[in-house]
Amino acid sequence: MTAAPRPVDALVIGGGQAGLAAGYYLRRAKADFVILDAQHRPGGAWQHTWDSLRLFSPAQYSSLPGRMMPVPPDGGYPSAAEVVAYLTDYEQRYELPILRPVVVQAVRRGDGHLTVETDQGVWQAKAVISATGTWWRPYVPHYPGMRDFRGEQLHTAGYRGVEPFRGKRVVIVGGGNSAAQLLADLSTVADTTWVTQRPPRLLPDDIDGRALFDLATRRHRAAQTGEQGVTIADLGDIVAVPPVREARDRGVLKAEPMFARITPDGIAWADGSELPCDAIVWCTGFRPTLNHLAPLRLRGHDSIIATEGTRAVGEPRLHLLGYGDWTGPASATLIGAGRTAKEAVATVVATV
Repeated sequence: MTAAPRPVDALVIGGGQAGLAAGYYLRRAKADFVILDAQHRPGGAWQHTWDSLRLFSPAQYSSLPGRMMPVPPDGGYPSAAEVVAYLTDYEQRYELPILRPVVVQAVRRGDGHLTVETDQGVWQAKAVISATGTWWRPYVPHYPGMRDFRGEQLHTAGYRGVEPFRGKRVVIVGGGNSAAQLLADLSTVADTTWVTQRPPRLLPDDIDGRALFDLATRRHRAAQTGEQGVTIADLGDIVAVPPVREARDRGVLKAEPMFARITPDGIAWADGSELPCDAIVWCTGFRPTLNHLAPLRLRGHDSIIATEGTRAVGEPRLHLLGYGDWTGPASATLIGAGRTAKEAVATVVATV
């Protein structure tokens, strides 16, 4: 006998930073809600990152609403492990109703509600907040010869530390912050080559996540008024966190042009020059994890769901939180997720 769907006013999909921020405001509003998280433990994607990862901002600019992240003992930028500890404490402190591990398989329209199908049963919600992030959909571009490469290929999402690469020749692909941090890490034990589509630019040493969030907010407001705002790209691409500065001072932050193809033993450029290598690390970004929303048929030709704020244009009972600037200024960051969640929950509470 199939169990009856469990009713709830609001259902949050994802128990990472964006889901917790939504939970905080739903708790404050005394809403009837639940958070479904596919992970076995607290911490969201942060529990799956590499050991040396550091935030781009100090703790006071990397906090969710209601509770400041503790300052690390060294006074620097928090590590991934410290973020996991903070998120674990956060959900316990506010006694957020999180069920895990629960995998959401599909969200469908119902009569006056959305039906949420999971591997643990079915829910009915008057409003759904999808906060699944992007970590679970790593993006790797296609290059000729990829399948013939005899070495190892992995994405940022699969990188954990330097030891498997000690003494090897490693090519790092990508011009963003992850690539710069992995290069700084790997260059201490391996022969590294950095390749990018265009020359990377380090932000000034005094620019970190605080300024980046402010810029993202100003850019969002400018877009709403039709004005031209300053963008992060106007200043640079990469935040000079301490490990990246140290790598810069060692002279290893030198990027080569993007290669044209991959050979069985390495990479090759359009001019015919080749470079042998043992491993290729793709630091080429992520895509939003939205497969559970496929039954709603909301994606446009660009594969993005159109939103007004966080609310899906084609399904007003659905909100998207934490996927990047298209769901709120810097909403994929800790501080940005909190500020965007406040607006999303206010709309949810007013409509359920």
